[in-house]
Amino acid sequence: MAKKNKNNSTILRLNLLFVTVFILFSAIILRLGFIQIVKGDEFLEKSNAVTKTTYKWNAPRGKIYDRGGNVLVENEPIYTLTYSEADDTSKTDTLETAKKLSSMLTIDTSKVRDRDKKDYWILLHPEEAQKKVSDKEREGKDDKEQYHMLLDRITDEDIASITPKEMQIYTIKSKMDQDHAGVNRIKEGLTDQEIAVVNEHLDELPGIDVKLDSKRKYKHGDTFKQIFGKVAAIPLEKADEYKKQGYDMDDNVGKSFLELQYESILQGTKEKQTFEKNSSGELTGSSKKTEGSTGKDVLLTIDMDLQKKVDSIVESELRKEPSAKGAYVVLMNPKTGEVLSLSGKSRNDGKIEDETYGTLQNSYEMGSTVKGATLLTGYNTGAIKPGQIFLDAPVKLSGTPVKKSWTNMGYINDLTALERSSNVYMFHVAMKIGHYNYDTRSGFKNPEEAYDKMRKHFAQFGLGVKTGIDLPNEATGYNGGVQRLGNLMDFAIGQFDTYTPLQLAQYVSTIANDGKRMQPHLLKEVREPSHETGKDAKTISTFEPVMLNKLPMSESQIKRVQEGFHLVMHGSQGTATSSFQSASYDPAGKTGTAQVSNGRGGYNYNLTLVGYAPFKNPEISMAVVVNNINSSSSVINKNIGRQVMDAYFEGKEKQKKAEPLSE
Repeated sequence: MAKKNKNNSTILRLNLLFVTVFILFSAIILRLGFIQIVKGDEFLEKSNAVTKTTYKWNAPRGKIYDRGGNVLVENEPIYTLTYSEADDTSKTDTLETAKKLSSMLTIDTSKVRDRDKKDYWILLHPEEAQKKVSDKEREGKDDKEQYHMLLDRITDEDIASITPKEMQIYTIKSKMDQDHAGVNRIKEGLTDQEIAVVNEHLDELPGIDVKLDSKRKYKHGDTFKQIFGKVAAIPLEKADEYKKQGYDMDDNVGKSFLELQYESILQGTKEKQTFEKNSSGELTGSSKKTEGSTGKDVLLTIDMDLQKKVDSIVESELRKEPSAKGAYVVLMNPKTGEVLSLSGKSRNDGKIEDETYGTLQNSYEMGSTVKGATLLTGYNTGAIKPGQIFLDAPVKLSGTPVKKSWTNMGYINDLTALERSSNVYMFHVAMKIGHYNYDTRSGFKNPEEAYDKMRKHFAQFGLGVKTGIDLPNEATGYNGGVQRLGNLMDFAIGQFDTYTPLQLAQYVSTIANDGKRMQPHLLKEVREPSHETGKDAKTISTFEPVMLNKLPMSESQIKRVQEGFHLVMHGSQGTATSSFQSASYDPAGKTGTAQVSNGRGGYNYNLTLVGYAPFKNPEISMAVVVNNINSSSSVINKNIGRQVMDAYFEGKEKQKKAEPLSE
């Protein structure tokens, strides 16, 4: 009986085994069927799938030319070392790569900050760094406080202990760590030897690559270089913005001034080639190529020959006046807004340096040059009438120092006020605008209205507002707010709000152009890329002059101020007659002197000048600003103005003689 039970148990186990095996085989058959029938097309597609690899080649950036078609900025081919961090890269990995690279190339370490050197010293000497702050000192302080305490205790001797080799390694590593999500430039302009060594060891340098690149080459050295702007790697904070526009993170882009302003024009389109490989890694022969294109060329309104002459004049005159802190000149066409020259020089520790950007970013009290705007504001508001007479004698207001002109002029009209630069006449205009009765010493009940009225009218000339020039980061000057009547009177003579040299140039251009305020601009034309010269390239677009507004004054009122400006340079008592009366091109303009604090309880002076010529048909306007000079009797502003005007007309005459005679 026991034997029978044992047989039955064995048979049962075998049956279960057969059933299990049958189920498993059935499942396998069903799965195979599912794969073959339902998923067959999908797996067939995967088996035939290809891998696409796209390679990109940078296109040259567009060139920049002056108005005569002379090349100013072009490209120079260079090789750049780049680094892209993989997802699994550790700090140890980057440090090892940096160590290897330090033996293959030389990196400039001169710009490494002391703060960064301290961080590197901590990294090199963790135990010694730990001992610089005791446990007791760490109590109650967070990590940030402890860190700053440590930084304060790292000495110059500690920093000096970092060897040049270690500093090379740190500098390379810091460049590798700049952007963990993008492509970092380690060194631009590799030498032939560096290229050869790095390429030989690329398999030992994960993430490192050598790419053909280019850098900007300036045909005239530093002349106008600040306004050309910089080309550099995409800033980390703008990475998303550039990615949306189709840029790769290792691209160079315009970072400032003209390069930034016209990035979309100057940036070329990359050539792309896509290669396809099948699942076996073999090329399919279906590669696709997308042609790239060089960036468009830009033709500027600048006359480079004139620009060089103006720069030379400004620097030469600054050397003659050692107390002057800086000097700036803007030359433009008042009818079109074309900027012909922007020049700026400043003195730093006795050395004269380029500060061209100061023409649109620095602002100063401009003095009497703005009196044309004051008179026209007075006409338009009904505060005064053309030809009205005031007594030029010291003005005395309660609680305000005596206010007067440089000399007592007696009874004068508006033309004489401009010719001789009367402050008192403008004080009376300001008092009238503020509804203040000087005879009864009463009024000026609404200061806000008076200041607002003055500023709104001045803005019509471009003073205190952006001029609209095609450059980023233009300054608007300083608005002194609403203060006392005496300050409004200072406003009327250019000693309250501040303006930029470019605003001053737009102001005088508006007067010269019969009240039409034109947008100043540096772009003249956009052209197809030219590999030889900018003179014969096809023009794509031309900048059309833009009138921003028309002064609300009548034609006769504007003519009245123009006449006053002409007297300044030709009248028997004109403040600039001695400098300009002999000029063959018949100029008109206005001088200015602004008293500014020297920080020591005394005063320095801003000496300014605006002008245009020829008087009856202006083709050039000018603003000259010399700041912080210690003598109000200096004529540096007039000397600069006369010389740059002469340079313009001499250049024009020379060009005219060089042109071939028509048959």
